[in-house]
Amino acid sequence: LLAQKKETAGVIDSLEEKLSLCRQSLEEVDLKLRREELSPEGRKSLEKQKNQLMTKAEHYERELKVLRQENRKNAALSMALVLLVAFIYVCWTM
Repeated sequence: LLAQKKETAGVIDSLEEKLSLCRQSLEEVDLKLRREELSPEGRKSLEKQKNQLMTKAEHYERELKVLRQENRKNAALSMALVLLVAFIYVCWTM
């Protein structure tokens, strides 16, 4: 369980980093769309890029939500196992 928890934490960190970079890129594209004079083709290209980044960000957010739920479930299972072992130990030694 501990190895799985560390692996999940590493995956979560990696996804959070990807999400952060994606959001930064999204902000940059959004800023360009608002501030720069663009040709229709340039605007269309940036809007397409913005939509792709938004889709990626949503995907990363969904994955993070699932992994965090899994992480909470594993933490609860670990705690239950610790309590069970402690209970068995106490019963055994009395």
